[in-house]
Amino acid sequence: MALLVVLETLAPLERAVFVLGEVFGYTHPEIAEILGRRPAAIRQLAHRAREHVRARRPRYQADPRLRRQVTERFVAAVSGGDLPALLRLLAPEVTLWADGGGKAPAAGRRPVHGRDRVARLLTLGATRSRQSLGVRYRQVNGDPAALLFAGDSPFAVIVLDLTPDGEQVCGIYTVTNPDKLSRVN
Repeated sequence: MALLVVLETLAPLERAVFVLGEVFGYTHPEIAEILGRRPAAIRQLAHRAREHVRARRPRYQADPRLRRQVTERFVAAVSGGDLPALLRLLAPEVTLWADGGGKAPAAGRRPVHGRDRVARLLTLGATRSRQSLGVRYRQVNGDPAALLFAGDSPFAVIVLDLTPDGEQVCGIYTVTNPDKLSRVN
């Protein structure tokens, strides 16, 4: 999911060059032919795309215990409708990425940026959710995560990124797409 988030930040042509070169192993001349560009232009686009991807990689990894504690406080604030606590947890530049796959509740097609907008969306979603959700804390792809369940069925997975000091949430990744949740148990 993190790679998809990074790829969304690239320009469409950079994304195509990056995926064709780094994922599928095409050479610059082959990519140039596919995209109808000159090889020199493709080399420049590939260089820029790799730099963009490198720049967006996390430079640190918060302690997993701290991430779990922040995740628990985050879920409690959202589910309890505690807007002041939620605002304290969210960094001013927080971004929410949600993947509902068009089949489940999500923030929409684009990421939501900013503390106030993210908090408003999360509290609105929590008040609209009429069903009682159970929470289990597990590792998902190596990261501490909150798994939300409606009865025995998975409803969502939430993973948080923290600021370098570990005090606030700077990234929220949610998956509510039922197809992607089918293997969660």
